[in-house]
Amino acid sequence: MTRPASSFINGSWVEGTGNTTSRFNPSAPEEAVTTYHQAGSEELAQAIQSATDAAPAWDRLGILARGRILSAAAALIRERADEIARVMTAEHGKTLTESRLEVDASADTFDYHAGSARNPVGTEYPSSHPDERILTVRRPLGIVGVITPWNFPLQIPAWKIAPALLHGNTVVWKSASHTPGVSVLLMDILASAGVPAGVANLLLGPGPLGSELVSHPSVAGVTFTGSVPVGHHIRGIVCGRGAKLQMELGGHNATLVLPDADVELAASSAVNAAMGSTGQKCTATRRIILVGDGHEAFLARVKEKVTALVLGPGTDPSVQIGPVVSGSARDEINAAIETAITEGGEILAQATAPAMDGHYVLPTVLTGPASMTICREEVFGPVVTILRAATLDEAIALANNTDFGLTAAVFTSDERAARQCVTYLDAGLVKVNAPSTGSEIHAPFGGMKDSTFAGPREQNSAVAAAFFTHEKTAYLRLAPAKA
Repeated sequence: MTRPASSFINGSWVEGTGNTTSRFNPSAPEEAVTTYHQAGSEELAQAIQSATDAAPAWDRLGILARGRILSAAAALIRERADEIARVMTAEHGKTLTESRLEVDASADTFDYHAGSARNPVGTEYPSSHPDERILTVRRPLGIVGVITPWNFPLQIPAWKIAPALLHGNTVVWKSASHTPGVSVLLMDILASAGVPAGVANLLLGPGPLGSELVSHPSVAGVTFTGSVPVGHHIRGIVCGRGAKLQMELGGHNATLVLPDADVELAASSAVNAAMGSTGQKCTATRRIILVGDGHEAFLARVKEKVTALVLGPGTDPSVQIGPVVSGSARDEINAAIETAITEGGEILAQATAPAMDGHYVLPTVLTGPASMTICREEVFGPVVTILRAATLDEAIALANNTDFGLTAAVFTSDERAARQCVTYLDAGLVKVNAPSTGSEIHAPFGGMKDSTFAGPREQNSAVAAAFFTHEKTAYLRLAPAKA
């Protein structure tokens, strides 16, 4: 059944003036899930104006009142969890289990930022004048442009929109074209929770609309998650006009397995990190680096686990791996596997194809030389390559031999080796005896090199405040006493 969708501007649902487009179920490519008219320049101008008009009252409402609205949104997300999860699975392809976990995490994100409304704000400094206090005060940026990807269609918007709203900003959100229905549900929830008209606006539109959004002189800050090429394009626009920018981009994450690693823990974690969500995570493990000789038991367990994976539609409770998001994504991933084989790679393990149509890619484990293209360039699917290194130093150098630096993992019982990896791996997030995927909302999240932008990170309330506000310094001096 097709779900209609619209952009949301100034508290009303608005049919875009652009082309009509549909999102099809990646498990059943003939099935249209969501149909909508694309927003264009006219709708962008309306959204910017509504966000401008709504900003003063939203600012003056106060952070505690805004926090209560975020708490109400979290409660509504939980109430509508099944509905959201089913739309997410239909549009994206991920399993219902994964969709429900994402819904829960998104509700937690709204709750977390709502709770941070009561955190201390500002700092007092001593003054050389006895009747003076020096204070820092945080003020909202203004309009924040939000551009989000399809792979986490609820959680990543929650990371960005919740703190933006909490700190008094208004939002114009250009969501991913593959998951419009989830975006519509979130906007409906925000309105129902009490977000006033014009404070949060949604544009369902094509990629070029994002360029218009980040170029607009009224947009004071931009937060973006997506590919490296698009991120570099946005950086040039936003930094060129002096606006504030936060970006999280791709990853090519390594998992190091040392000879003393717990075999079962390492194998389970590596396979889950590589294949979970059909490998469509920027934190997914792309390379497994075996340190030293041996590792026969580890390789055997990896082969067993991968070949046992069950592919199929995400609505089937027995399925562990759903389809990738589109036919073009499937073709790109399969082409990368074929290229790796021509460059000396071999297939160590592969899951069995489902007996049905859909954009399915077989979870694949490759072995081969580190010179293969797939060892350097991100392939956004259920593919992992196993490499070898004679020493830990060599393994760290091999892990760092990409333009990315998002996450990494190491499995070892040696505390000295673990500390060495934490220190010298070029990754913004290093996990020890845990998968490369996953993070907690109260800890900063971000990468190094091409995986991020050299600015404030995401999630943690302190770094969120650093991005979504201006910091001002105030010198408050008492007026002289009257005679």
